[in-house]
Formats: sequence, structure tokens, C-alpha cells
Amino acid sequence: MQWDLGFGGLALLGVMSLVFGVGAQFIVGRMTTRWLWLIAGATYFVAGLFISEVWFGRATAAELQPNIDGLSFDEVLLISLVPGVASVLATWFVTRAARAAGPASA
Repeated sequence: MQWDLGFGGLALLGVMSLVFGVGAQFIVGRMTTRWLWLIAGATYFVAGLFISEVWFGRATAAELQPNIDGLSFDEVLLISLVPGVASVLATWFVTRAARAAGPASA
């Protein structure tokens, strides 16, 4: 496998991940942990890297438009929402269950 993601594509993926994480924190942040932005952003980043470089890595630039410095932009933008939203829901569910149980008394 040949990794062709350039610095510009990696930076764009980082910005997309940050925007997704901050948006998730803004929407459900009061109901979950204060680290949700980091969890959601990291999940989006890893999923985007996998989608662009592994899943669509063999496609040509003509087949993938727009291709921004090796990043399959449309595919990453849409498909990475699935694991990103799943991580937000999982984090919300785990922290909700922990808050409902209350502090553990020893």
C-alpha cells in the first residue's frame, strides 16, 4: 500500500476532526464528559485516515473528486460521520450510566 496523503490533506483532516469534535461537545457536552471533543475528534480523524488511505487508497484521482492533497474529501466527510456519531453516542451512554449510579461509596 502506498500512502499518498500530503501535509495539506492531513491538515484538512485535522481541521475537519476538530470541527466535528467541538460541534459534538457543543451539542451534547453538558450531558457527558468534558473530554467528548477529544474522543469524537480522534475517532473522526482515525476513521478519516482509514477511509482515505485504506478503503479508497487504490482509487485514482480521476475516480475520487475532489481529492485534496491525497485526501478523498467527500468520502471522508460523509463516511466518517458514522463512527464519529457512534463514538459520541457510546460516550454519552457510558457517562450517563456512570452519572446515574452516582459516586461509589466505600
